[in-house]
Amino acid sequence: MTDFTPKTPQLHPILDHKAELAKAEAGLAALEPKRNNRWYPKYHIASNAGWINDPNGLCYYKGRWHVFYQLHPYSSHWGPMHWGHVSSTDMIHWKREPIMFAPSLEEDKHGVFSGSAAIGDDGQLRFYYTGHRWRNPADRTDDWQVQLLATPDNDELTSATKQGMIIDCPTDKVWHHFRDPKVWKTGETWYMTFGVSSAEKRGQMWLFTSEDMVSWKYERVLFEHPDPNVFMLECPDFFPLKDKDGNEKWVIGFSAMGSKPNGFANRNESNAGYMIGTWEAGGEFKPETEFRPWDCGHNYYAPQSFNAGGEDGRQIVYGWMAPFMDPAPMMDDGWCGQLTLPREITLGADGDVITAPVAEMEELREDTFDHGSITLDGDGEKIISDDAEAVEIELSIDLKHTTAERAGLKVHTTDDGAYLYVAYDDQLGRVVVDRQTLKYGDRGYRTAPLTEAELAADTLDLRVFVDRGSVEVYVNGGHQVLSEYSFASDGPRAIKLSAESGSLAVNSLKLHHLKSIGLE
Repeated sequence: MTDFTPKTPQLHPILDHKAELAKAEAGLAALEPKRNNRWYPKYHIASNAGWINDPNGLCYYKGRWHVFYQLHPYSSHWGPMHWGHVSSTDMIHWKREPIMFAPSLEEDKHGVFSGSAAIGDDGQLRFYYTGHRWRNPADRTDDWQVQLLATPDNDELTSATKQGMIIDCPTDKVWHHFRDPKVWKTGETWYMTFGVSSAEKRGQMWLFTSEDMVSWKYERVLFEHPDPNVFMLECPDFFPLKDKDGNEKWVIGFSAMGSKPNGFANRNESNAGYMIGTWEAGGEFKPETEFRPWDCGHNYYAPQSFNAGGEDGRQIVYGWMAPFMDPAPMMDDGWCGQLTLPREITLGADGDVITAPVAEMEELREDTFDHGSITLDGDGEKIISDDAEAVEIELSIDLKHTTAERAGLKVHTTDDGAYLYVAYDDQLGRVVVDRQTLKYGDRGYRTAPLTEAELAADTLDLRVFVDRGSVEVYVNGGHQVLSEYSFASDGPRAIKLSAESGSLAVNSLKLHHLKSIGLE
């Protein structure tokens, strides 16, 4: 297949890009004064108004961290996609940048979809993204997606120039999903992969190569999901990590569209996860593990990772906290969607992926309340904070001396009896996040498994980040994570330590108040 990879980018403008960007900025400016901040994040990245979804174009470039994201600037519902943008010198203090992309080409006239950034051998950055258009816009059927290239106009990445289409869609080989390019270099060759729904409606990732980052050649199917129900591998990722012995492993990540619920697995509408295996440059990926979730919570999707490069060298990932419901409660507040905290990806001693908050997150701590060790008798409860808007809690449970069937933290606890429960469930042998009492939003619960070694250990460590409308739970240093929206009721939001049907022994409990990242 060579007829869909032009030697030079194909550019077909139909609108003035600068004018469309100005309209988009005006759209956000009109929505922002109407925004209600009751659930608006204090230390998570979100747009100042409108709708956001996937993180895009993540990079560390010329001394700044850059996070782009899918943005609809005209309402708090999904619509024609743009790219929003924030940047930071330290991943602690963030500032808003101008909107980077708006639909303006024939190829992206119905949406500038997701993509990534790559820094070339010349030190210059390139953006790769999917252009989206509907063949039948009236009923949004038969989408036609292609891959495009853009280059920044300055080192601050405050604007960019679209170069045009670099990979067309071979419609005879593809059902209709064909998007989300990820670019990297191995050896002397540049590689690109993205998600595809084949003509047989099988979820695949295709592999392309290039010598100049502009002209691309199709090589092969990098990976096909073994589950025939999975018809698309959305937001794919692919990168190497070293295991404890220094061996190189490759991690393939994707959101499996069409996966079916099975027990505790695949409970979300679509499920973002990974497999660990091996890859020889130019070959197919060979998995050595089953599909595992990046995050076990209700509200995690479309993660994108990037390598910080240089002496830093960390593999850092952001995910989108997807509401997976429409309407979502915050839509009435003039905004919808936020990103997770940045997480560093490593391989643990057991060979599995660990995703823990980057070290910079500790710099958000304004103060610390050390509650020390605590013991609760059967069905006991203790108030940890009368009102917590933005906090981090470090909790170490003494499993050896805890007899409770379920025990942990009730956060966003309000006078109407609502709360979100983060607990260790001894009967399940899992960490549970339970939303059954919440007044707003969908309810239900999610669980994160513990290994036999974790269950046999003397302690269970939980690191719980509570923002105004969300909770992130990191289990044993990030061996598992659960990300949840938690739309608190009106009034003070207490945090309580709780035990059910038995006692709870806590080795240590610290509460840190966290400062704003500057995007409110």
